[in-house]
Amino acid sequence: MSSGAHIARKRFGQHFLVDHGLIHSIVRAIDPRPGQALVEIGPGLGALTQPVLERAGALTVIELDRDLAKRWRSRQGITVVEADVLAVSFAELAQASGQKLRVIGNLPYNISTPILFHLLPVADQVQDQHFMLQKEVVARMAASPACKDFGRLSVMLQWRYDIESVLDVPPEAFDPPPRVDSAVVRMTPWAEPPAVDVQRLGALVTVAFSQRRKLLRHSLGPWLAQQGFTGSFDLLRRAEEVPVAEFVALAQGLPTLG
Repeated sequence: MSSGAHIARKRFGQHFLVDHGLIHSIVRAIDPRPGQALVEIGPGLGALTQPVLERAGALTVIELDRDLAKRWRSRQGITVVEADVLAVSFAELAQASGQKLRVIGNLPYNISTPILFHLLPVADQVQDQHFMLQKEVVARMAASPACKDFGRLSVMLQWRYDIESVLDVPPEAFDPPPRVDSAVVRMTPWAEPPAVDVQRLGALVTVAFSQRRKLLRHSLGPWLAQQGFTGSFDLLRRAEEVPVAEFVALAQGLPTLG
């Protein structure tokens, strides 16, 4: 799709990918196929949309920018959802397609984390996700325990997804160039994730990482006592030293509320 006179809108966090070599590498990593239920968040001017459409033949795009949404409606094979992605029901998109979704996108950096958490409850209806994000965000998503980047985001995503940083993308690959380095991440939902109350896990992890430099006995200890937890858990560690599986097991062991 021709860029025409469209100017990137700051309020939408728009940065358009223009490096054709990198575009080819990203599409190759996604490997779109005909018949798949592909959904792109924020197609913009079509850097990824066009080559994905050529390989798959059909694609659903979610676009908030009214002018860009209008452009895409004229394209054969494209279904346009003109809406804020945080208001879109991916469960309904999966139900309409009759299969698991493959979600892709160069996510607006100002709301990338809310988008990731918006998708979390429907992970069982997703085959995989490929996103362009700030490189530092991808580092946090994929970080291992004891790494400086390991934190709440790492735990809340890794319990549900296998996360892999696919490739790095420099600022000059975009127009206008962002002030940060970017990276493409692949998120594949675990086929049999542990059964856990996500809200309680989220509350637990938030408290645990609220005082990163202190031992958990100072932060998580009082919270666990308030929850009525009487089990065993090593609180003589910092939150960043606790593996994801241990956080999940602790959430599973909390007393039932109410």
